[in-house]
Amino acid sequence: MTMMAISCADKSTHEMDYNALPLITVEEHITSQEIIDANAKYAYLKPKPTGKMAEAMKFFSTRRLIGQDLLDIEKKRLPHMDSLGIGVQILSYTAPVDDVVPADEAVRICREANDILAARVAEHPDRFRAMATLPMADPEAAAAELERTVKELGFVGVLLTGQYKGRFYDEPEFFPIFEKAAELDIPVYWHPDFVNSDIIDYYYMSDSYSPIVGAELGSAGFGWHIDVGIHVARMVLSGIFDKLPNLKFVTGHWGEDIPAFLERMDYMLDQEKTGLKKKVSDYYKDNIWYTPSGIMSEMQLDYFVKLFGAEHIIWSEDYPYIQNEPLRFFLDKADLTADQKYAIARGNAEQIFKLK
Repeated sequence: MTMMAISCADKSTHEMDYNALPLITVEEHITSQEIIDANAKYAYLKPKPTGKMAEAMKFFSTRRLIGQDLLDIEKKRLPHMDSLGIGVQILSYTAPVDDVVPADEAVRICREANDILAARVAEHPDRFRAMATLPMADPEAAAAELERTVKELGFVGVLLTGQYKGRFYDEPEFFPIFEKAAELDIPVYWHPDFVNSDIIDYYYMSDSYSPIVGAELGSAGFGWHIDVGIHVARMVLSGIFDKLPNLKFVTGHWGEDIPAFLERMDYMLDQEKTGLKKKVSDYYKDNIWYTPSGIMSEMQLDYFVKLFGAEHIIWSEDYPYIQNEPLRFFLDKADLTADQKYAIARGNAEQIFKLK
């Protein structure tokens, strides 16, 4: 399936036709065996889980990890995209370099990972774009690598995963990365990762259910989404958008649970307390875009269109962790105008990620 140009007149007078108007999805993950092997060399440095978490990790290591789906483009990814009417995926590594890897090696591995990803995109330039992965152990090197990926490799954004050794990126040390993203005018996509095992033990493990349930609750079932939501809220409260007004964030999974609390946050974290130029909710409406990440919820879609407008929603599947068959037809059934459907299906992604 090749991309087809649709004029403004077309999109405002015709209902969606996914055969003529392929989706663009933006939280779609990939890896390479070279990067898996590079990280494996440092696995001995990672603390071993104990207690309930150790039991749960046995399950995670043996369940279907969709490893082949992450690796294979020709037999897995492209047929899947064609079956759902996805014209373009914006690819990203979920977690290409562990935070136990020494800084100099992290810089090397991230550079290699980005080069490999650029080569994958070059094999199918009409189907893929890419977001950079960065060595957060060295923020200055990370900013330089971000510039290289955009200017030399043609990348269209950057994906940040979790935290670095428990440190949030509102700390001043990481500012050069966001300054560079604003300078390059590319979006920063915030993605979850496993949270500290002490947090999982305290909040999510219980003797009333199995460690597997606790580990799922503390990660993809709920916990790491809360973690990303808190991370983005901290960035907003740090004044990052007052310092860099054109900086753009994208968050998945319908905003990682924060949007429902914006009215409360405006009240409790008013401008007199925060010293910000605007209300907290204003930054979420002006500087942040949202994706469903495979959560096909009509209620969520309706809520976000009313709260932020269709122009702040970008489509995503979260492939291969979610492979959502209703994705192709979800917008068809939505109670939206043709213009709104166009914006969500591809127009917003074209604009924010500057897709040609």
